Amino acid sequence: MSKQLPLVATESQCCSPLTREPLSEDQSAELARVFKALGDPVRLRLLSLIASHAGGEACVCDLTDAFDLTGPTISHHLKVLREAGIIDGERRGTWIYYRVLPTTLQMLSSVLMTTA
Repeated sequence: MSKQLPLVATESQCCSPLTREPLSEDQSAELARVFKALGDPVRLRLLSLIASHAGGEACVCDLTDAFDLTGPTISHHLKVLREAGIIDGERRGTWIYYRVLPTTLQMLSSVLMTTA
């Protein structure tokens, strides 16, 4: 059985999980799932639009006009981001409001962080 490492470095740890010791199979699979979701230009732009929107959340109605794509295609991309744990959505009436999950972005940041 492989040793599980925390993906977020604590204050007592000097470096990211990548430079401290090899990732486990489970950690690699989880990270790959998140990076794969971010590996599409539309999804990366959606994430940016949501994160930079006033109040830190955006209505799906604010997102669809930014693309030359159909509503179902935008919904698919939002679903991929949601299933990867990058964003979360809340229905309010007929609209869904999306927000970025900061813990996922912090985890990605800590994994990629290196010390000089």
